Amino acid sequence: MPKKLTLALGLVLVLVLVAVGGVLGIRWWHDSHRTNLQQAMAMAPPAAQRFSWTDWTGVRNELGVDLDESTTSSALTKFLDKGYDADLTSTSALVQSAPVLQVQYGFSPASVDWELFSQSDAGAVVMLHMPDGYDFDLLADRLSSLGYTRPAKDTGVWLGGVDLLAELGAGTNGITPELNHIALDAGDGLIFTSDDADYLGQAVQDAIGDGDSGSGLDDVVDASGEPLSAAIYSGDYTCEKLAMSQADETDQAQADELIAAAGKVNPMTGFAMSVQPDRDVRVAMSFENDDQAKTNADSRAALASGPAPGQGGDFADRFDLGPVQADGSVVTMDLQPVEGQYVLSDLSTGPLLFATC
Repeated sequence: MPKKLTLALGLVLVLVLVAVGGVLGIRWWHDSHRTNLQQAMAMAPPAAQRFSWTDWTGVRNELGVDLDESTTSSALTKFLDKGYDADLTSTSALVQSAPVLQVQYGFSPASVDWELFSQSDAGAVVMLHMPDGYDFDLLADRLSSLGYTRPAKDTGVWLGGVDLLAELGAGTNGITPELNHIALDAGDGLIFTSDDADYLGQAVQDAIGDGDSGSGLDDVVDASGEPLSAAIYSGDYTCEKLAMSQADETDQAQADELIAAAGKVNPMTGFAMSVQPDRDVRVAMSFENDDQAKTNADSRAALASGPAPGQGGDFADRFDLGPVQADGSVVTMDLQPVEGQYVLSDLSTGPLLFATC
């Protein structure tokens, strides 16, 4: 081969390697600077409208407990009871099944890093991240021995079913249908579960890069920081399920009066309510533009300061309203729960006056 051609090919190869290295470097930097919640939401099914987040590592640390795969069922139950009392576990899809998971599956809230439960009109999927060093080969052997049908490829769907779960959960509080089928992505440390095998297969493809992914709710996710637990909704879901249209006629009439007095409200493009590491609750609401956010910062603050039709009583019975701020197109609202009040679990379902559309 001529020397000049060899040099040219070598130069091209170097440039390609530099370009690839640059892309991988950018991806590494991007991933390393994202929170766990941001990374999880980026892998969520794109059509999902409702997301439930639990940072199990954060919850265990917050409650001062040291658990692992060998933790007894009784110790796990005590932890979950403590988490319930602290309003940190209401977003999880695993709590009911936790003792069975711990004993038979080898993973549970005692050992999972974090959990994201995504729901859409087409289906639902639970995504779990496991700690470094978790033995996925052992988990595969466990699933096979439990009666799941092994898939043809490593990231394929392990088929279970209703009858299998009934057998595995006999004599207990049962197992969530979301464990009907399971998929494993050992390379990324992920476990996926769903009651629908086809939906699960597509969700795995979306998450590991063979399909579309991402919720489109980056603004409210970014504003939520690094929460211990969170409920995150699309704008359409918020307006349909959380707004005062879910209340009875008397409460709707009172809400109309309160909204008229508070000022203009605009439909949201996204909504998140989360428990922060200091156990305060943060609400994030996104709007179409900055002007709408500024307007709604005032009106939503007024709505969150008075009566709570649909919930009963006043919001002041549940929390002290902290700063309400507009930053770009996002409004954040800090709530300090009154002792003994379950703000996230009570107010993340409608009707909720300050989330009305």
